[in-house]
Amino acid sequence: MKKLQLHWQILIALILAVLYGIIFPTRYGIHEDSYKVLIRNEVDQAIIDSLATKEGVIFKTQDSFTAEMRDLLGREIYKKNSQVILKAAYINPPVMWVSWMGDIFLRALKMIIIPLILSSLISGITNIGSGTNLGRLGAKTFGYYIMTSFFAILTGLVLVNLIQPGVGADLNLQQAVEGLEEKQRSFREILIDIVPENIFKAFNTSDMLSIIFFAILFGFFVMKVEEKYKNMLSNAFNAIFEVMMKITMFVIKFTPLGIFGIVVKTVSDQDNLGDLVSSMGLYMGTVIFALAIHFLITLPLIAKFVGRIHPFRHMKNMATPLFTAFSTSSSGATLPLTMTAVEENSGVSNKISSFTLPLGATVNMDGTALYECVAAMFIAQAYGVEMSIMNQFIIVLTALLASIGAAAIPMAGLVMITVILTAVDLPLEGVGLILAVDRILDMFRTATNVWSDSCGAAIIAKSEGEELKV
Repeated sequence: MKKLQLHWQILIALILAVLYGIIFPTRYGIHEDSYKVLIRNEVDQAIIDSLATKEGVIFKTQDSFTAEMRDLLGREIYKKNSQVILKAAYINPPVMWVSWMGDIFLRALKMIIIPLILSSLISGITNIGSGTNLGRLGAKTFGYYIMTSFFAILTGLVLVNLIQPGVGADLNLQQAVEGLEEKQRSFREILIDIVPENIFKAFNTSDMLSIIFFAILFGFFVMKVEEKYKNMLSNAFNAIFEVMMKITMFVIKFTPLGIFGIVVKTVSDQDNLGDLVSSMGLYMGTVIFALAIHFLITLPLIAKFVGRIHPFRHMKNMATPLFTAFSTSSSGATLPLTMTAVEENSGVSNKISSFTLPLGATVNMDGTALYECVAAMFIAQAYGVEMSIMNQFIIVLTALLASIGAAAIPMAGLVMITVILTAVDLPLEGVGLILAVDRILDMFRTATNVWSDSCGAAIIAKSEGEELKV
C-alpha cells in the first residue's frame, strides 16, 4: 500500500485538530490543582486566599474569567500575576492529553534553528567562493525582499481603502494590551542591536538578526584565511550542516502529530469563535483577501515572469513547510522544513538556500508588512482619523522598515504595529481592537512569509544559472 504523502498527513491532522478543539473548548476556574501551580510559582498567600473564594466557579471564556479576577484582585495585582493565574485556572483535560505533542515538536524545531542557521550560512558563504559573488547574491536577495514587501503593502493599502473595515467598528471590543510599549524599538535601535555585544547571549536569547550578522561576518573571513585553515573550517561547517539536516529530517517525520497538538490548543483556547468572526469579520476578511492576492497572484506572477519557474508546481513542493508555518505561526520554527523542501523538492542548491532562507525567515516579512499596514489603517478608520496621502506614505515606509525588524516569532508583528501607530500619531491603545483576532491572522501571514521566502530562493537560484526541478 502506498504511503500517504506528508503534506496530506499534515492536512488531515489540521482538520482533525480543528474539530477536536471545537468539541472540547477551554474553561477557566479555580480548582484543587490550581493551588499547586500557584504555590510552585511563589504567588503571594493573600492572593491565593482571595482566589480561593471563587473555587468551583467555572468561566466559559478567558475574557469573563479575566474580568472577574480584575474585580477581585485589582487591575495591577492581576496584571502582575496574570500568566500564572491563567495557567492555574486552565481546565481542559482532553486538550492537555494531546497538546504536549505540539509543545515537544516546537521545542525540537527551536532546538535546531540556531545551529542550522549558523552552519548553513557559514557553509553557504564559504561555498559562494568570493566577496564579489557574496555581494551579488546579497544585492539580489535584499532587492527581492524589498520588492515583494512593497507590493504586499500596496495590496493591503488599496484593499483597506476600498473596503474600509474600520468605519463604524465597535470600540467596546477593545482589549487591554500589556507590555507592547516596553518592547517597542526604533529603527535606529534595531540597526544598532544587529551587532551583538556577546554572541553567546544572542544564541541564548535567539536574537536572529545578530546571529545572522555574526554568521555572515564569520563566513566572509573564513574565505580570507590561509588555504589549510579555510579548507578545515569549510569542511567542518559543511559537516555540521549535514548533521543538522539529518536531525531536521528526523524531526519532520513527527510533523503531523506536532501540528495536531498545536492546533488543538489554539482552537480550543479561542473565546467565542462565532462572535469573533461576526464582530471582526470585515477586518479579518480584508487582511485574508489581501494576503490571498499576494500569495496566489503577486508572488506566482513574479516567480513566473522574473524567475522563469512554474509557481504552482513549486507551491506543491512547499506544502509541508506551508502547512507547518500556518499551524505554528513561526517562520523561524518552520525554517528547517523550508530549507529541506526547497533543496529536496525544488532543486535549489544548498549554496543559495543556506544564504537566502535564514535571511528571509528573519528579514523578509511580506505577510507581516501587509498586515501591519491594514491594521494601522483599520485603527485610524475606527477612531475616525482621516489619513492623508502623506500619512499613508509614512505608513507604507514604516511598515516596510518595521517588517524587517519583526523577529521570526509569534505576535512580533503586534509589537511592530506600535512603531507605525507612533509614526502617524495614532493611539497605541488601538492595538487592543485587533488583539482578539491577531493569533488567527498570524497563521495566514506566516504562511505568506514562508511562501515568499521559498519563491525568493528559487528565483535567485534560477538567476544564478541553476537548473531547478520547477
